[in-house]
Amino acid sequence: MSRFFIAGSNIKGGTAIIRGRDAEHVHVLRLRPGEDMVICDGQGTDYKCRLVKADKEEVEAEVLEVVRCPAEPSVRVTVLCGLPKGDRTDYIIQKSVEAGAHEILFFHAKRCIAKPDEPEKKLGRWQRIAEEAAKQSGRGVIPQVGWAGEFVDVLNLAIQKDLALFLYETGEREPLDQVLEANRQIRSAAVITGPEGGFEPFEADLARISGLHVCAMGERILRCETAPVVALTALMYATGNLS
Repeated sequence: MSRFFIAGSNIKGGTAIIRGRDAEHVHVLRLRPGEDMVICDGQGTDYKCRLVKADKEEVEAEVLEVVRCPAEPSVRVTVLCGLPKGDRTDYIIQKSVEAGAHEILFFHAKRCIAKPDEPEKKLGRWQRIAEEAAKQSGRGVIPQVGWAGEFVDVLNLAIQKDLALFLYETGEREPLDQVLEANRQIRSAAVITGPEGGFEPFEADLARISGLHVCAMGERILRCETAPVVALTALMYATGNLS
């Protein structure tokens, strides 16, 4: 069933109005009056609707039922990734949204190859990728994609969560499964992964000093675009969001 996000203010008195790009999308999909669709307010509420009329500028739908979106996880996870080069960001955004991330932020780490001024030019496209992934996966919110700044900014953000995971590929680390087992009832979490070259030892030391869980994910070395999705999926499973 087709899914669309609109502002909650466009849903009044049992009628939902879609304008702009999504109205044109309804036209492209050739949806006809009488067909069912789901409209979401972006705050986790789904409106099961029936199309009344549509053109390229405006779509009107009758609200049949209002329910909480069942696809939204019980834990809000912020995925924080060292900025990779190229289009690896696109994969991280798309798959993190599908896996249940509430927010995806990129940051500058010592071993980042990509320039820190690049995200400013890409934020609009990144947000569109998140929106399309949210529609495809039945999410009730569109996760925000943004730029977190420098490594110290990431640590300050992470320590505000119920659980902060720093994924590191070497040295002294906690087993990820044990950390997750001890934190099944959390409501918020941060998952931090590095760029292509991983983290510098001093960055891992700063994470420990800040009170983050420096964790291992087994003996295999994961690519920078794979690690956040694997860690996020493990966290979703441990908190009962993949049952």
